Amino acid sequence: MTTFASDTDWQTRPAPQTTQDWLDRASEVAALLATDAVARDKAGATPHAEIQLLKDSGLVTLLGPAEHGGGGQAWPAAYRVTREIAKADGSIGQLLGYHYLWNWAARLVGTREQWEHVEATAASEKWFFGGAVNPRDNDVVVTEDGDDLIFTGGKSFSTGSKVSDVTVLEGVLEGTDKHVFAIVPSNSPGLVFHDDWDNIGQRLTESGSVTIDGVRTPWASAAGYVDKEFQARVYNTLNVPTIQLVFINFYLGIAAGALETASTYTREKSRSWLHGGFERAVDEPYVIDIYGDLTAKLWAAEALADAVALEGEKLHGDPDAVTPESRGAFEVRVAAAKARATEVALEITGKIFEVTGARSTASAEGLDRFWRNVRTHTLHDPVAYKRREVGRWVLTGELPEPTWYS
Repeated sequence: MTTFASDTDWQTRPAPQTTQDWLDRASEVAALLATDAVARDKAGATPHAEIQLLKDSGLVTLLGPAEHGGGGQAWPAAYRVTREIAKADGSIGQLLGYHYLWNWAARLVGTREQWEHVEATAASEKWFFGGAVNPRDNDVVVTEDGDDLIFTGGKSFSTGSKVSDVTVLEGVLEGTDKHVFAIVPSNSPGLVFHDDWDNIGQRLTESGSVTIDGVRTPWASAAGYVDKEFQARVYNTLNVPTIQLVFINFYLGIAAGALETASTYTREKSRSWLHGGFERAVDEPYVIDIYGDLTAKLWAAEALADAVALEGEKLHGDPDAVTPESRGAFEVRVAAAKARATEVALEITGKIFEVTGARSTASAEGLDRFWRNVRTHTLHDPVAYKRREVGRWVLTGELPEPTWYS
């Protein structure tokens, strides 16, 4: 079992206060994760120690209310922290980013009373969130039993599963087209997580399937429902652009980690080409050019991601003022950032081998994990459809309609 020995004194130090303080804390955590990232990727073990590290460092409480022990930070900080963790370990970056989304889901979908309770409890108890909300699986049925709801069915993906304290469930109320979200303890009777996540990348995300066999929860926990009727707001639909920005940032984090790891390898291990006329690999013009090109592309994509995050924070800051038009315009910007982040991350994680050399493909180096991680998750939803959202807006002014993916 993985353990993280360190001389950190997080429990005795003052808690981070500013966004920069939290980014510094994330850098400390990333440094610990980086020490054995290659070995942990190969082992593919359930990341209990990694999640405990996120809890011990306080990162899981970043978005929580300060009065209940949370960081009191906003989404731009959460995206940057996710990116920083993903530099060291793409899987843990994804888990943390998803956690932030599911923690915030109560605010996106629920009533004020519900989200204030969830956020206060999550911050004070340092809950780690998972989610069984794969929208392509329409096979969870929700039935009524007096004052309770019963979820029955299954999902083929459930990111965070075994390492989570609570899980967000989603299903359709029997005989209706009404979707119901509820947060339940991850050890609830009838909630069975399966060890069947065996993909080429993001190996530690615990994203396997789950069986939901009669999981019971009070009607009062149905997010956004009052007297069994859903209280719809445009703000509810911000869940998709918010999670897409999570994707963007851990893609860029993985790409940054790939560049940092590759440049260290080039400086310390790469041999110059015997016919190139240079003694050191770092002096070869084509090597310098490729690093310069990839870095410029990464910085541009990061700048776009940060700008779009700030635009989104204006919407989060005044949920009742979000309109279909402002929501749609934001989604177009997110779609553009998603397209660029996907392309840049795939290019960087594939092209680094051209400047590290043949010996860098040794499995002990683990440089392949960056490409495997990006390639695996960027297939979540086709990037061509993100470009289409942007293109239609440019040509016709058409804004995307809210769906599970737009």
